[in-house]
Amino acid sequence: MNNKPNSKVWFVLLSLLSLMGIGAWGYQLVNGLGVTGMNNVVSWGLYITMFMFFVGLSAGGLIVSSSATVFNIPAFKVVAKPAVILSTVCIILAGAFIIIDIGSPERLFNLLLHPQFGSPLMWDVVIITLYLAINVGYLYLMTRPNPEQHKLTIMSRIALPVAILVHSVTAWIFGLQIAREGWHNALMAPLFVASALDSGLALLIIVLLLLDLFNLFKVEKKLITSLAGLLVTCVAVDAFFIFSEVLTALYPGEDSAMHILNEMVKGSTAPFFWGEIILGFVIPLALLMFRKNRENTKIVVFSSVLVIIGVLCKRVWLLFTSFIHPNVTGAPGVTIGRYTSSGDSIHTPSIWTTQGQYLPTIIEGIIVIGMLALGILLFSILARMILSERALNTQNQLQKQVHGK
Repeated sequence: MNNKPNSKVWFVLLSLLSLMGIGAWGYQLVNGLGVTGMNNVVSWGLYITMFMFFVGLSAGGLIVSSSATVFNIPAFKVVAKPAVILSTVCIILAGAFIIIDIGSPERLFNLLLHPQFGSPLMWDVVIITLYLAINVGYLYLMTRPNPEQHKLTIMSRIALPVAILVHSVTAWIFGLQIAREGWHNALMAPLFVASALDSGLALLIIVLLLLDLFNLFKVEKKLITSLAGLLVTCVAVDAFFIFSEVLTALYPGEDSAMHILNEMVKGSTAPFFWGEIILGFVIPLALLMFRKNRENTKIVVFSSVLVIIGVLCKRVWLLFTSFIHPNVTGAPGVTIGRYTSSGDSIHTPSIWTTQGQYLPTIIEGIIVIGMLALGILLFSILARMILSERALNTQNQLQKQVHGK
């Protein structure tokens, strides 16, 4: 990027968008989560959607890079360094969205003062912290002047199961909730891991080609073809899990499951469900199952973009479909939070609802755009520092000095 004439404009634009996002977050901190579209019924919104999305993108990248060492795949070892950089940035963004969603960041101290290890939320905090530490440690070992292969191998063997576990634990936050029909599913963890693999791999392919375009990292066409072959396999596995989940809900025809399924197929979240099926599964599978297409870089990039969009659609319908129909059997509903005075000290809820509704606000949108810009900016800086020709030359010189001593 540094040898492109418009690189300064690019960095200035990303910096401005990042500052806008930080400013909007400051506005949210002052005025509270009431400035968002979240409410008593839909208590998780765009921030948690992006959290799930970026945990998957991060896990997918690290799984590919660590698997290359663990299973001794020389072709994939080449992309280990950019994959770990990408994984590190994505998990930082995922953690940032959690902090933003909390509303009051100081509440994080409660996790240290009063940890509840029986809660999957606490499991997620622990595993994400460990995962970030492993990413940083892995990247440190890779960028040392004289990296020791046995240490990289040990780190890879630790990173691979943790990368799988980080998305599994995130999935268990949803899957272990018996009160939500659309989430309470034993397939939730495999679904999350499968979508992490295809979305993370798709993003890695796009990033590798961009790094090659800006002369920061040389990528062989044969490698992209191999990664595209792995991508179509991951997409097929992900599609199989979705088919199994839908079939299990559809065949018995239970009312609670049918409410969720109808909302997915022809209700308010249907555009996102069918968006995943068509954009995330059908088109990429139809294109990449043929080797000739996998050798065409433009088709591979197009398919990778569709896979990422499809997985983002999955995060949307998966999260919000279960919020639309709260379990309020035997109750008047869920209070929206408005009250009327019945006397000097008696306040009763004035509005009840039996259906959840959510629409992100402008503040949420600006914060998300700002965080995305900040992530791209961070990746660009790390890539220039670690992958650029100047950085590699410096590393080679240090290696020569070490060997000379």
